[in-house]
Amino acid sequence: MNKITIIGAGRVGETTAQILAEKELCREIALLDVREGIPEGIALDILQTGPFFEFDCSVNGSNDPQILRDSELVIVTAGLARKPGMSRSDVLEANVRIIDAVTDQILEYAPDAMVLMVSNPVDTLTYRFAQRSGWERRRIFGQAGVLDASRMASFIAQETGFSTLDITTMVLGGHGDTMVPVPRFCTINGIPISTFISEERIAAIMERTRQGGAEILALRKNSSAYDAPGAAVAAMVDAIVNNRRRLLSCVALLEGEYGETDLAMGVPCILGEKGMESIVELSLNPGERADFDRSVASVRGDIDRLRAISSTQELE
Repeated sequence: MNKITIIGAGRVGETTAQILAEKELCREIALLDVREGIPEGIALDILQTGPFFEFDCSVNGSNDPQILRDSELVIVTAGLARKPGMSRSDVLEANVRIIDAVTDQILEYAPDAMVLMVSNPVDTLTYRFAQRSGWERRRIFGQAGVLDASRMASFIAQETGFSTLDITTMVLGGHGDTMVPVPRFCTINGIPISTFISEERIAAIMERTRQGGAEILALRKNSSAYDAPGAAVAAMVDAIVNNRRRLLSCVALLEGEYGETDLAMGVPCILGEKGMESIVELSLNPGERADFDRSVASVRGDIDRLRAISSTQELE
């Protein structure tokens, strides 16, 4: 890939840019942010790590949205970060306004790009971008389940003492308190985790996964997570750039899959050079389906709030 632009040079955006540069996943990385001097300073700082990490892709920053030109992929991390005690949905109203402005910039300067949404609440904002842009769904996807699955895998590794390299996990649903970790599809080198972990401890791991972001936010106090989110975004970019066709849980627009339409939320997707190439429908048992339906209801609640916010904005 020639050019990737990251909108939002906060901690997630900066970490993502650093990892993309180190992995040389494109020839040019651009950082766009409204704060004067910030994207240029971050770009220069990252560029100067090149001799240590042995990469030579260019890294640039700007406040001018024209830096989006020729981008093949746009990663959106811009928005208000939540504070301790806040849910991802609590920042919806502020972030909708930001994402609407970002969407218009992408439509003007990078109309042929793919968009990877990271800003929260990611399910609702991915949906918002799709509605405002009118693009086909393969070009629009969000980061959620990749991060949630990595958190769950880390917790399983802590519990069992096994290497995270052998642990595979699956998390569905909205990226929030109603996310759906699915232990039936979680394995250690192909062996179900129930072989090694009691039902009680699995339930505790599932709940800790749901609260994974809040746990870090409560501990750090002045910042939400950014290292693992940046790594999760880089994993998705790697799947696209190298056409790996990886099966990853991503926020995708549903068109009848799992019995749902007019909705964006986390489901297993095939990611390749064309973007979100297809959705894999898992056969959920009654308990999993009930959890999934609760997550659907939560995301739809945010979409209803989104519509109310839009109506208010139109009247202003």
